[in-house]
Amino acid sequence: MRSNGPTGVDGPLWPAVEEWLAHLSVERGLAANTLAAYRRDLVVWVRFLQEAGCREWAAVTTQDVRDHLQALAASGRARSSVTRMLVAVRRFHAFALLEGWVPADVAADVTPPSTGQRLPKALSVQEVTRLLEATAPVEGGAAPRELALARRDRALLELLYGTGARVSEVTGLDVDDVDLRGRVVRLLGKGGKERHVPLGGAAAQAVGDWLAAGRSVLAASGGAGAALLLNQRGRRLGRQSAWAVVAEAGERAGLGERLGPHTLRHSYATHLMAGGADVRVVQELLGHASVTTTQIYTRVTPGHLREVFQATHPRAR
Repeated sequence: MRSNGPTGVDGPLWPAVEEWLAHLSVERGLAANTLAAYRRDLVVWVRFLQEAGCREWAAVTTQDVRDHLQALAASGRARSSVTRMLVAVRRFHAFALLEGWVPADVAADVTPPSTGQRLPKALSVQEVTRLLEATAPVEGGAAPRELALARRDRALLELLYGTGARVSEVTGLDVDDVDLRGRVVRLLGKGGKERHVPLGGAAAQAVGDWLAAGRSVLAASGGAGAALLLNQRGRRLGRQSAWAVVAEAGERAGLGERLGPHTLRHSYATHLMAGGADVRVVQELLGHASVTTTQIYTRVTPGHLREVFQATHPRAR
């Protein structure tokens, strides 16, 4: 595979794209203009992944593909353009799976953002409150392990919403990564990039309760190590288990459709933007390498626009 790529995409990801393009040219006989279009679209995709800190195709996730499409839509590209670029991404990833470069085709089931539905799904503040309350420990009569699991679930959800972290960042936390006195969390993001995020009072309280009267109960099963959040066997909580906790809490809260950790990340960012936070600050908090990815949250509702107009325009009244 060749190592030289277009400007800004020299790195470990691009050689695989060049091999795919060579396959299309030699084995499939695609026209030069078609190959050029695929190349342009994959340049954008690889640059997005590089900015996110991704250095190998096997580490790319379905959420990365969705985030890429959201960023394209937020940048003002036409839906037809976004759809075309998704086709290129899909075809490349299908080839990568056949070649054994990746364990799964993460782009196969992704659809382009539909018109008028480009904003990521976010809960209202009231819905977040209901979700968090659905994990509140019931002190009376509950067995120690049940109380411990309830405290862990509450800590997990408070961390996801209170920091806007990715699920892998939260499940990857060690006890020493959380400074309850200083109310700050050290997160390790994509590409090993470290960032420090403030921890709100509610989240700090939930984590403190878990550490004081929950973690030791599950850790007794063995294998906990330094992990902050543990599963029922006393080992580090995995991503799939974290997804299940969020989904079950959503069902108990009566929130309808199946929720995932990324819903809380979207809600965190949306609520910050609605509260007047600067997009650059939100970018740093979310760990986005490019502000383009964060700008999707600048698309506010008509109701919010009306409120801002009435509050700020001298002739609004």
